[in-house]
Amino acid sequence: MKILLVFISAAIVNNFVLTYFLGICPFLGVSKRIDTSVNMGLATTFVMSLAAAITWLINHYILIAFNLPFLQNVTYIITIASLVQLVEMFIRKSSPSLYRSLGIFLPLITTNCAILGLTLFAALREYSFIESLSFGIGAGAGFTIALVIMAGIREELEFADVPAPLKGAPMTLLVAGMLALAFMGFAGLLSV
Repeated sequence: MKILLVFISAAIVNNFVLTYFLGICPFLGVSKRIDTSVNMGLATTFVMSLAAAITWLINHYILIAFNLPFLQNVTYIITIASLVQLVEMFIRKSSPSLYRSLGIFLPLITTNCAILGLTLFAALREYSFIESLSFGIGAGAGFTIALVIMAGIREELEFADVPAPLKGAPMTLLVAGMLALAFMGFAGLLSV
């Protein structure tokens, strides 16, 4: 039961993008089209899931076992960067068009603070391996949900009569703020 609560908490109640404001760069940069947002969300979910599992193993079997917790941040960053490189190489070989559409934002998953935040939160909350994996998948699902909602709204705004001073970035930031307010309505619903 706790695994499901951890998933729901990460995906909706404590959404990394709209509650913690982590991962804003790809959220604003890739959310112009729904198809690109879905693909970026899936790539990020994959990296988050792997990062949660691998960093849990590294933390418990190396860092804690050898009394090296001070190396946690550096180790996690190196692990995340390695995982992103693997995902980038896989996408480049399997789908060149997707690779081109994601552009610079694919390698920027490495510096996506949501992924580092995920690994640090999982360690801080002392989740088990399965709970960490559920947390990673849930956080990735929440990231994808936020991207897709934002992309859907931005696609509709292209056909709306938006006042000239609000076109582009101002409207995007206003919509992001309203989405954040809506998701903050879930605050306190679950505490896992």
